Amino acid sequence: MVELTINGTARQLPSAAHTTLLGALRAEGLTGCKEGCAEGECGACAVLVARADGEGTRWESVNACLALLPALDGAEVVTSEGLGTPQDLHPAQEELAVRGGSQCGYCTPGFVVSLAAEYLRPERTPGEHGEANGFDVHSLSGNLCRCTGYQPIVDAARALGTPVEGDPLAARQSQPAPSARPTRLEAADGTFHRPATLAEALALLAAHPDARVLAGGTDWGVDVNLRRARASVTVAVDALPELRAFETGGDVIRLGAALTLSDLERRLGDRVPLLQAWFPQFASRLIRNSATLGGNLGTASPIGDSPPVLLALNAELELVGPGGVRVVPLRDYFTGYRQTVRAPGELIQAVRIPTPLAPVTAFHKIARRRFDDISSVAVGYALRVEGGVVTQARIGLGGVAATPLRAYDAEAALEGQPWTADTARRAARILGGTGTPLSDHRASAGYRAAMLEQSLLKFHWETRAEVTA
Repeated sequence: MVELTINGTARQLPSAAHTTLLGALRAEGLTGCKEGCAEGECGACAVLVARADGEGTRWESVNACLALLPALDGAEVVTSEGLGTPQDLHPAQEELAVRGGSQCGYCTPGFVVSLAAEYLRPERTPGEHGEANGFDVHSLSGNLCRCTGYQPIVDAARALGTPVEGDPLAARQSQPAPSARPTRLEAADGTFHRPATLAEALALLAAHPDARVLAGGTDWGVDVNLRRARASVTVAVDALPELRAFETGGDVIRLGAALTLSDLERRLGDRVPLLQAWFPQFASRLIRNSATLGGNLGTASPIGDSPPVLLALNAELELVGPGGVRVVPLRDYFTGYRQTVRAPGELIQAVRIPTPLAPVTAFHKIARRRFDDISSVAVGYALRVEGGVVTQARIGLGGVAATPLRAYDAEAALEGQPWTADTARRAARILGGTGTPLSDHRASAGYRAAMLEQSLLKFHWETRAEVTA
């Protein structure tokens, strides 16, 4: 059994190792939470989860279809049913209703939850994101509607004020969030562990080398749902303090591998401009509220969006295992398709970014949609330019080989040269020939090569005034 507080009431829920939160909620009769895509694309399953925010609580929206129920043992969840009633609508529900923001209604509960999460965001201030009420409409980027049309939904978002005194969810934010509790669940489909300590986690991985390591679950959840994947042993590491570090002093910025991307985005602010440019282009807010750097790097996907950025930043990884901690440059981490130097029994503990940072940076994501899509090609740039001459160039690439990679030849063509259009054109031709791009349903090999070349030309065009100023 898993204990969960749902809409203010503690419940004991039966669970297998791979039961999703969505499945459990619907089994409890909370059918506002819908399955639309089962892969975190549509947002019909969105719920609020209480997360620690200093001494208080932050309500964050997540995809219930991707969250494993045992991973939420002891957590507090609010569904669309818990936001309001027909007699006493939540402001998000009321605004959607009066502005015609729903037709068939299938997607509406998910939109309501995402609206409520942004409505409750503590930092929201008038004028933020160019909106009079400070509402970030990109908080809805993970919610799809096929029949209503988005304008009435956006109108509802722009009409939302701030929580009134006595709002129970707003008042709840001043109280501590539930702590993740150690969990062991044995079921016919596998065993689920949430170890209390890093030592216990490493011991479990040593005893079960094929165990599935779980952080945000935004990748594994898709496999569980669509491919019916099952792990004999699952080890959740998202709550381990050693994997949740955040340090910005000295000559290294150290980011815990289990911190969510949304958490990192808030904490970093504008400290790392390249990451600041990248965060909004990584999936949706619903996904970023769960996804982690450790998870994105752990999958070793050649189309993961974080490696190109981190390669450009000269990042290193801390790998922790039975023998202690070792530091590996990210450029040496990937060894083949979804293969890395991480040994069995090791975890990614943190990402280290050396400082001072290169001042001329950009992230280019080429995809069919501007936001919330998988990259066809991703490029991270970080340059130092002194006296008009490129003194250091770092370029990270994704989507053009079996692994993410550094564009060493293009970097060499830039270093020691003036940051001019001619230099950019010469280096762009070299960059276009980097890697071994494939043709697939997202893009042809020729298109990927052409986009690499155009990306560097665009980067020069965007930064030429900044460098010469």
